[in-house]
Amino acid sequence: MRTAPLLAGVIGLMLGLHAGPAAALVPAFEEVRKAHLPSDVTVTDRHGTPVQTVRTDHSVRRLAWVPLAEMSPALLQAIVLSEDRRFWEHSGVDWGAAAHSAFANLWNTRTRGASTLTMQLAGLLDEDLARPAQGRSVVQKLGQVVVAGTLESRWQKSQILEAWMNRVPLRGEIVGVNAMAQTMFGKHPSGLDTQEAAIAAALVRAPNASPEAVGERACGVLRSMGQGCEGVRVRAAQALARRGGMPLGEQIAPHFARQVVRPGQPQATVVRSALDATLQRVAVRTLRDRLAELSGRHVEDGAVVVLDNASGEVLAWVGSVGEASSAPQVDGVLARRQPGSTLKPFAYGLAFEQRLMTPATLIDDSPTEVSTAAGVYQPRNYDLGYKGLVSARTALASSLNIPAVRVSVMLPPDALFERLNALGLALPHTAGHYGHSLALGSADVTLLSLTNAYRSLANGGVYAPVKTSVGTAGPAGATAAAGSPRGAAGRRVMEPGAAFLVADILADPAARAMTFGLDSALATRGHAAVKTGTSKDMRDNWCIGFTDRYTVGVWVGNASGAPMHDVSGISGAAPVWQTLVEHLHRGRPSRAVLPPAGVQTVRITLPGRVEPVREEHFLAGTAPAAPGTAATLASRRPMGIVHPADGSVFALDPDVPPPSQRIVFEGEPGTWVLGGRRIGQGPRLAWSPWPGRHELELRAADGRVLQAVRFEVRGATLAAQAKRPCRNQPAPGCDSGSRARQIQTSAPSSAWAMK
Repeated sequence: MRTAPLLAGVIGLMLGLHAGPAAALVPAFEEVRKAHLPSDVTVTDRHGTPVQTVRTDHSVRRLAWVPLAEMSPALLQAIVLSEDRRFWEHSGVDWGAAAHSAFANLWNTRTRGASTLTMQLAGLLDEDLARPAQGRSVVQKLGQVVVAGTLESRWQKSQILEAWMNRVPLRGEIVGVNAMAQTMFGKHPSGLDTQEAAIAAALVRAPNASPEAVGERACGVLRSMGQGCEGVRVRAAQALARRGGMPLGEQIAPHFARQVVRPGQPQATVVRSALDATLQRVAVRTLRDRLAELSGRHVEDGAVVVLDNASGEVLAWVGSVGEASSAPQVDGVLARRQPGSTLKPFAYGLAFEQRLMTPATLIDDSPTEVSTAAGVYQPRNYDLGYKGLVSARTALASSLNIPAVRVSVMLPPDALFERLNALGLALPHTAGHYGHSLALGSADVTLLSLTNAYRSLANGGVYAPVKTSVGTAGPAGATAAAGSPRGAAGRRVMEPGAAFLVADILADPAARAMTFGLDSALATRGHAAVKTGTSKDMRDNWCIGFTDRYTVGVWVGNASGAPMHDVSGISGAAPVWQTLVEHLHRGRPSRAVLPPAGVQTVRITLPGRVEPVREEHFLAGTAPAAPGTAATLASRRPMGIVHPADGSVFALDPDVPPPSQRIVFEGEPGTWVLGGRRIGQGPRLAWSPWPGRHELELRAADGRVLQAVRFEVRGATLAAQAKRPCRNQPAPGCDSGSRARQIQTSAPSSAWAMK
């Protein structure tokens, strides 16, 4: 039959008019491969291990380029048999198939198209040559033939087939065999078996055909491969119905990937991050295990972040525990929550820095009230008990609330607020909004910013932002002196000595034993400074701490803000923190940093049985001249009247014994004057209350009024029941009993006070 040679000759004459321009547009194989843009960006860890993929193009699903050698042989065989049987023999155009197709079309006979894989690739490379819905024009067909011939002359056959496999549209948004294999079969192209390969080949001709039609065509492909069709129709239906599970590979850092890959912005198809894949896996697993153990206490969510102290690089970032979370899309590393006691170290650091106190200063842990813009604030310790006089070291390490508030009262207005913002916490309200409760964690902060603030303590008071990509770090094994962070570029926020004192206290197991004991989740093999925190109603708990190389932050709670059931920082977040610290230092325990210049060590003895004789660190100019004791907080700075606050209102309660209902006047040493009458002197005075409005003055030794406040004691609800007291002499209807008796029938409640 001479149809094919004749057709080839006619077309050959026509091609001469188009060969030059078309051939000039054919790119090189390497250009095509380099120009391949996946719809998903792969995020790797610092060593190149993939940890997450992020989709950036939602118009198409196209994954990374796959070499021919990494494709299933069954897939290659099915495609060639289905689309271009003589692919390995022709030079771009199968003239025999073209003649057969043209002859059949004269008789309106449906037959296989004559486009070879090379011709199809020409259409995939050049949109002008792609097949439109109404079919190609003669000019387009000729151009396709020209480009196919040029491809065959410049490319290898294997390159043509490889490019076609990576660029062919298969179904819906899916382009290329890589996306097809992972989406429809949950495996890489190298793992497709014979039936899966036949289904893939069936999609080339009719990408959006029904499952029945795809199954029927796949059966035909199998027969051409000498295989049976049993089960292929069912498998085709299952493949086309499959959803999710794509792309394959580790997906262990979804929230972190959002920070390094910004959809809509030009970027590489592979982004190398600062994460450590091994540490990330440990963090995810540890957090999941801990939340599973706490599942019976209404705990569903958690987050972890690990920073390199020297470089600020993020080594682990776990925003949630995935499907086990109540809100898997919420990033717990960036969500704002109340940090509880984890803000206390920064209040103490300011007090040390401003020479208002030392770690040996004694602070009175007893009931007190503080006036705020919102009313009278009554801090309470976690165990609702009081410890009396304790050193600042013990108060901070054991996380006592009342001493922390007393320290906050000593500080200049807005000082703690400004310090926290300087450390990157970016508090959303004003200093007046928080008041003295800020020292106890009343502000909302993120786990990332709080952990980085602790990193500033680890770096001797130098603040620097975190890094999500790999930078240049200093030597990992050196022991640094406080105030000289390796490789940290930033600004100094705290005095090095003050930062050292805080870190030294947080690393002191003996000082924290009063609250946490010696064997708790805060204990590690090496040196580690650590602090826990629990917000109001146990809605959030935290554990933040650092070693000589790393800072680890953990949050546990509920994304909804619902309270947990009896879960504190020591029982919720601390075990996760401890596991991560032990993992990070499994090869070399953490070492204590050296004191910076300006810190001296003195042997002291504290009075009573608060602490034994010990060596204490002091900033320059604050150490005792000789071994001795530390002054109490009250004697180090006058504070006027601490209690009651101006405008306080005390309610009367007849059911509480009078000795328990006395109002304590507290302030700096002086003379107390109530309603113009002198009633006592000293820093504290217990007063048996009397209903009415009162004015209280505190006067200095020279008679100066240091401060005056007004308060009210109410007992109106009991006035009708109580008899009127006798004044100078008995009178009808009066009660000649003692004043204490009248107070007993209308005694104030010291359980609450309001403004």
